[in-house]
Amino acid sequence: MTPPSSLAGINQLSAAERDRLYATFIPLVLWDRFHINPATFSDEGGSRLLTVTAEMAGSVVEVDLRHSVGAQDPLLYAQLTDTLNGQIHVMLYVVNDPTSPRFETDRTPEGSRTQFGTLGRNLPAEEAALAAGLAPGQVRRGLRILSHSILAFEAFVSLLGRDLFFAEPLSYHNAVVFERYGFAYQQGRRWMESIDTRFRKDGDLLRRLDGSNAFRQPQASQTILGRSWAIHDGILGEPFSGVHMYKVLGKQAGVNTFRDGMWKD
Repeated sequence: MTPPSSLAGINQLSAAERDRLYATFIPLVLWDRFHINPATFSDEGGSRLLTVTAEMAGSVVEVDLRHSVGAQDPLLYAQLTDTLNGQIHVMLYVVNDPTSPRFETDRTPEGSRTQFGTLGRNLPAEEAALAAGLAPGQVRRGLRILSHSILAFEAFVSLLGRDLFFAEPLSYHNAVVFERYGFAYQQGRRWMESIDTRFRKDGDLLRRLDGSNAFRQPQASQTILGRSWAIHDGILGEPFSGVHMYKVLGKQAGVNTFRDGMWKD
């Protein structure tokens, strides 16, 4: 059977066929490393670890894979939707290392959800995450398998008969890292280039790195994570938003809005 060409079409399939198709974008390395059966989505004891949430009449899907039953955080979490013309749009994609320390950046000290820092912040947790080398929004370090993830996702998109997909980076570092993996900008490239200029000599953002807190140290201008934390701390004077990117399957766009930017992958 030819797969549907959209998420809306996949969501109308039986739950078993739907889940089988969505599981194809989960990198093989995750099944292998955490001993999860890719056919049954279960651990060695037979407990299912994959949850797919989608309405049959909808065009949105959430895919949640845990490394063990009752795990606090997903091993992989993805939220996807169709664009108006039926292209695939990645709204959120997270891979966590479940064996790494957890930082409570997702909740305020009072216990409310921060929604990636848009509704509140847990400054002590963020400072600890920064010191540990995490990026804004991370509660655990990643598994450094983005290359595997993109290859698997490209295979999934190709299976649907598409030749590109879209993504919306939630933070500055996401956008720059996407560039390194071949993404281009649908919207926001000039803004990203202006941010790079403003972090350089005589730039207003460089001057604002005044050492007033852990997120605004002078050396932050030199790294992707340093800039991203400063932007998360509000150094732009406006939220990081409105950046839209896309990836043509098998192609490298060659975009680089952070010249000489450093990133450990």
